[in-house]
Amino acid sequence: MSSIKYIGTDDDNLDLFEGQYPVPNGVSYNSYLIYDTHTAIIDSVDVRRCSDWLSNIRRATAHVGCNPEYIIIQHVEPDHSGSLEALIQAYPSIKVVCTAKAGKMLTDMFANAGITSHLVTVADGDTLSLGRNTLRFITAPMVHWPEVMMTLHTNEGVLFSADAFGTFAMWNSTDKWDDEARRYYANIVGRFGTSVQTVMKKLAGLSFNAIAPLHGPMLTENLSHYWKLYDKWSRYEPETDGVLVAYASVYGGTAEAARKLCSMLRNRGIKEVIPFDLCRHDVSYAVSLAFKMSRIVLASVTYDAALFPAMDTFLHHLAAKRLGGRTVGLIENGSWAPVAGKLMQQQLSQMRDMNVVEPVVTLCNRLKPSETVNLEALANSLVSTGV
Repeated sequence: MSSIKYIGTDDDNLDLFEGQYPVPNGVSYNSYLIYDTHTAIIDSVDVRRCSDWLSNIRRATAHVGCNPEYIIIQHVEPDHSGSLEALIQAYPSIKVVCTAKAGKMLTDMFANAGITSHLVTVADGDTLSLGRNTLRFITAPMVHWPEVMMTLHTNEGVLFSADAFGTFAMWNSTDKWDDEARRYYANIVGRFGTSVQTVMKKLAGLSFNAIAPLHGPMLTENLSHYWKLYDKWSRYEPETDGVLVAYASVYGGTAEAARKLCSMLRNRGIKEVIPFDLCRHDVSYAVSLAFKMSRIVLASVTYDAALFPAMDTFLHHLAAKRLGGRTVGLIENGSWAPVAGKLMQQQLSQMRDMNVVEPVVTLCNRLKPSETVNLEALANSLVSTGV
């Protein structure tokens, strides 16, 4: 029988995760209880679900007649540590196991909770014996905060992976893992690909048959699939040979050209071509698709002698997440002095290995026959750069 019991909570009425990412399918705050001579909890939950979590702990421990002796805090963000103070009030003798950096951060976050007297700090490779079961700690700095660690249940081969391999989903969800895990990775962890690669090299030498992230389902089958995707994302390598056509349009002229280009690309044999309206859909989805696709087309109207805000925001997010290594096509539009193409090139020049292909297509309000020729040429250039 497994020594591990799920005691986390789902949050099905949260509108924005971290105040910015839509979670239409909800999200989970994952926590686990490990039964043994010494009982341990893996991670706390957001204060939004504190009472549910404490109830889960009481139910889980009632039949074994013992209180939890340890809580392992792998990551101190409030969605994972927010209920820690309430836990200490309920179980005053509990020990808080974390990295030294996490201990300092928790002391700052819960200044009135007397955290210091509960702390047990651990380093990379340290172990904690619970009796029959042993936990091994793997530090994972900057995945995606500096204090993060992962925990390997060595007996049962379960890797508690902190935010790595997490997704915007409930704990029992199995739908759309790739898409929502990529959106989670690209927008939250994406900037730290080098750090993710460092930790993956550590993990490659360990044996585990399940991955339990802090958000979304525990992964128990086909781990190689999730591992390969994480490897690609953290190397900033495209997942799919296709084209994302992201456009920002005011009166529809730029959108019309973007849709026309999509048709041209499909007619030339590119199977996956995704148009994306940056003005009407959240930018986190566009960032996720940019991580996925090998080629990106940016189509923007000129606005106040600058980029239209939706396009400017998108490029800001791509730069912040350090995306690179993509082929890029550009379409600019303007009624009298289009400068969007030049401004997009300036922003792309600050990113790594963004290859802008010719021609840059310039529109004046609406796509005209003379401009269609250039759009065809851009389509040909994008096709010729396929893998």
